[in-house]
Amino acid sequence: MIKGLYETHVQVSNLENAIQFYTEVLGLEFAHKDETRPIAFLWIGKNKESMLGLWEQKENLQTRHFAFTADKEDILNYSVEFLKDKNLKPYNFLKDGIDKPMVFAWMPALAIYFNDPDGNQLEFISILEGNAKPELGVLSYEEWLKEN
Repeated sequence: MIKGLYETHVQVSNLENAIQFYTEVLGLEFAHKDETRPIAFLWIGKNKESMLGLWEQKENLQTRHFAFTADKEDILNYSVEFLKDKNLKPYNFLKDGIDKPMVFAWMPALAIYFNDPDGNQLEFISILEGNAKPELGVLSYEEWLKEN
């Protein structure tokens, strides 16, 4: 019955600033702004395939985490530069000061993280070919290649 995740919502401190960030910086497509309450919706990927809701929350903002699927080659060759060019700080899952994508061997998947202006933890992720190797934990892509 379930085929995927269609929609998720995130709290933001300023709706207009968040719309600008997610559309102009990350390239999502604006879908709709509700004039009766502080919420806007953005398309992720192709129109009507999946959606992100932005809820303005002036107090007690609760940050969240979610991931955008991306091509492996884009994550490897472009994501860090893309984020830095947008004045965003890329980091890996280990938060060890290295701004290179890492592999979650249990999936396996390649990922890099960054935060939106409100501190929500965002991620670019790509599922890798090959068998899961959970015993390897989280490792660099180069280390992953040596193991496969």
